[in-house]
Amino acid sequence: MTPTRIRECLALLHWSQRELAKILNYGEGTVRGWCRGVQPIPEDAAAWLEMMAQHAEANPPPKRQHVVI
Repeated sequence: MTPTRIRECLALLHWSQRELAKILNYGEGTVRGWCRGVQPIPEDAAAWLEMMAQHAEANPPPKRQHVVI
């Protein structure tokens, strides 16, 4: 997974790098390294993040309906 794709996934999920680090039990510096391309994201973490992002993209939250009176 490329650093660009990691950032895209985070944007789709509305997660920060800090939140991803906490969810995956990695240090914030490690996740920053993934996002900068300094170190590769582990395959299992990349696969999980991709799955979560695809799910979020396919199943967006409902939008508030505006009622016109």
